[in-house]
Amino acid sequence: MENKLINQLQKVLPPGMEIPAEIKMLYQWIEDNQLYVDSQNNNRIGFLYPEKDLKNSWTETGRAGGTTIEFAAGDAENLKYWFGGNENEEIKKRLCVFAQSGGEGSECAFWLTEKNELKIVHMGSGSGSCLSCVLAQNAVDFLRLLAIGYDEICWDENFAYPPDETNQDFIVKPNVKFQDWVKTTFNVEIPTTALEIVKHPATMNDEKSEDEFFNWYQKFLQ
Repeated sequence: MENKLINQLQKVLPPGMEIPAEIKMLYQWIEDNQLYVDSQNNNRIGFLYPEKDLKNSWTETGRAGGTTIEFAAGDAENLKYWFGGNENEEIKKRLCVFAQSGGEGSECAFWLTEKNELKIVHMGSGSGSCLSCVLAQNAVDFLRLLAIGYDEICWDENFAYPPDETNQDFIVKPNVKFQDWVKTTFNVEIPTTALEIVKHPATMNDEKSEDEFFNWYQKFLQ
């Protein structure tokens, strides 16, 4: 059966970039569990937890569902906006947005490095999160990061702590079904904190960083 999330993403991938097998497996898990909606323009958006159940669980003190994220194929307009109107072909060749990581507009993208290594990066909205760095060296680590259970993965000030430790007034209960799928499918453990995955958190406001994505995109913002 056709997997619409995969097909939509394949249509916007730059030449030479491939969807990691683990992301295809995630999209199939999303389809199998019917964790998606189709927008008015017929674009499919995938989730990690049933939207209805998440909304019904939401109170002033917390919610269910673990990390919220929306999987949907981006396009050149996403990149043009983030790079302040710069339409350099190198940007289009090496980046592809595939998810919205925060309610304020932050995004996740595949980044093909100049060594042709595919990594997953975060592109902060600037109006909320400014986190802009390598999130994960590979797709499995990205899934492990999502499984930790932060409210959203765009707020790096929480990365040194386990979920809910910095805001005990609003508790986000873990997405156990997704956690179990990640652990059993890839034979991995779920980290305690995001810093076990995100090695050099950097923001667009930093003057310098050890993060390689930060140092790559800076040349297109000058």
